[in-house]
Amino acid sequence: MTGNKPLAMVTGGSSGIGFELAKQFAKNGFDVAISGSSDKVNEAADALRSLDAEAYPFKADASTYDGVEGFWTFTEGLGRPLEAAALNVGIGIGGAFVDNDLEDEFRLLAINVTGTVHMAKRVVQHMVKNGRGRILITSSVSATLPTPYETVYGPSKAFGYMFAESLREELRSTGVTVTALLPGATNSDFHAHAGMGDTKLGGQQKNDKTLVAKQGFEALMNDIDHVVGGDQKTKRQVLENRTTPEPVKAARQAELTQPQ
Repeated sequence: MTGNKPLAMVTGGSSGIGFELAKQFAKNGFDVAISGSSDKVNEAADALRSLDAEAYPFKADASTYDGVEGFWTFTEGLGRPLEAAALNVGIGIGGAFVDNDLEDEFRLLAINVTGTVHMAKRVVQHMVKNGRGRILITSSVSATLPTPYETVYGPSKAFGYMFAESLREELRSTGVTVTALLPGATNSDFHAHAGMGDTKLGGQQKNDKTLVAKQGFEALMNDIDHVVGGDQKTKRQVLENRTTPEPVKAARQAELTQPQ
């Protein structure tokens, strides 16, 4: 019966890793509220309902205050305690910083940074009041190295990673947990939407988004502070990033991300 299951929310839940996260929640006994920027969010909700879950779609522009606040108000209006939240929505922009449009970069920051903080504020206050809850924040492997030709994207994801780790410690005694998911390059439409189809990275074989979402979900449920999403090669790369000098990592990354 609707309402007997725990409720989860996923921002950016209509495609890519976000949709796969929503499926993980649905398969593991949750009802799910999802947001998306197009009518595709309704199709995603139909797919989730086929997994014996109730799904609540909300179309919103995640780059605006009203879009973020609207999805929160919608979710809160369901009248059920929120048990889990995946703050997943994010965008990228490839290309040289000198050439990219400033308004596009402001939009990236509005979604990846400002919107994450905005939704986290609402979710945290709700969950702390209830004395329980789980929060997953999608960062990126890009948070662990300089990202030339994604010069605004990488730092935005580094913010998300450290925001998650900081918030986790702050909430330690509240019953609310926080986990960061750091996916490597994943087989979604992310690089195409970022205008990186003509880069070496855009053409490389990528991690399976279903696997990445499963790893994130399991880390969330097991109260792990962060997890690298992807295969063993991706996980080894993140370990190497801890000791490799920043200029070396920057030059290596530029070979992958510079437009051809």
